[in-house]
Amino acid sequence: MRTHDDTWDIKTSVGTTAVMVAAARAVETDRPDALIRDPYAKLLVTNADAGAMWELMLDPSLVAKVEAIDADTAATVQYMRNYQAVRTNFFDTYFADAVAAGIRQVVILASGLDSRAYRLPWPAGTAVYEIDQPKVLAYKSTTLAANEVAPAADRHVVPSDLRQDWPAALRDAGFDPTARTAWLAEGLLMYLPADAQDRLFTQVGSLSAPGSRIAAETSPLHAEERREEMRARFKKVAEVLGYEQTVDVQELIYHDEDRAAVGDWLNNHGWRATAQSAQDEMRRVGRWVEGVPMADHKDAFAEFVTAERL
Repeated sequence: MRTHDDTWDIKTSVGTTAVMVAAARAVETDRPDALIRDPYAKLLVTNADAGAMWELMLDPSLVAKVEAIDADTAATVQYMRNYQAVRTNFFDTYFADAVAAGIRQVVILASGLDSRAYRLPWPAGTAVYEIDQPKVLAYKSTTLAANEVAPAADRHVVPSDLRQDWPAALRDAGFDPTARTAWLAEGLLMYLPADAQDRLFTQVGSLSAPGSRIAAETSPLHAEERREEMRARFKKVAEVLGYEQTVDVQELIYHDEDRAAVGDWLNNHGWRATAQSAQDEMRRVGRWVEGVPMADHKDAFAEFVTAERL
C-alpha cells in the first residue's frame, strides 16, 4: 500500500511500473510498423531483475497465449501495449514541436526508464533534466553507461521525490526558470493524490517562463468493480502461465474522484491548454483494439493534454 513518504527502486512499488512501460516500448520497437523506436528499452528491462511477470511482457506471443485463456484479458494486454506506443509517440511529437519552436530546456517529471534524453534527435545546446527517485535514476544511468550508451542531449539527473522540494533540487542542477521550458508529466499523475497533482502544477507554473510548454497524461478512473474484475482476470492468467504477480498496480494508484481535470486546471492558472482523448488518438494512428472490455467507459481512458504558458 502507498504511504505519503514511500520510496522505491526499480524492483519495488511504483518503480516496477517503469519496467512494464519499457517492456511495451521494446515490443513496439520490434514491430515492422513501429510508431516509435526505443533501442534501449529491452536492455533496461532485461537488466532490471524486477520479476518474471514484467519480462513476460517482452514475449511476442504473449497475447496469443493469453487469448487461449481469456479473450477479454488478451484484448486488454494488446490494448496496454498499443496504448504505451501511442502515448510515447504523442509525447515524442510534442518534444519535436517544442524544440522546433526554439525551446532548449526540457524537464521530464518522474522520468522512470524514459530514454528520450538518449534516443531523440535533440538540437545542439538542449538540456534535459530528469527528476525521479534516486535509485531509479541511478539504475538507468549505470545500466546505459555500462553498455556504452551516451545521452544525445546535455542530460542532468535530479534525484528528488516530487512530493518534496524538487524545485530547489532542479535549480541546483542548473535549471534556468527564465528560459522557456518543455515539461512532461507522463505516467505520473495517477500515482499522486489529487492535492499533490494540483501542487505539482502550481510548482511547474512558478518555474515556467512565458512561452513554456507542458504535456501531461491524465489519470483515468476505474470503478472498484472494474478493478476487482481485472485483478481476477490477470491473477488467473498469471497462474495458468506460471508467473507470480508480485505487484498489484491498482494498489499503487490513487483513485481520487475529486481530482481536477488537467486541461481545465491549466486553463484557469495561466496556461492555454488543449486535450486529446487517448481513445481518439489510438484510432487516429490505427492502434485501437476492438473488443477491449472498457471501451464503453469514457472515464476509463486518459487524455493527452498540452499547454503553453501565457
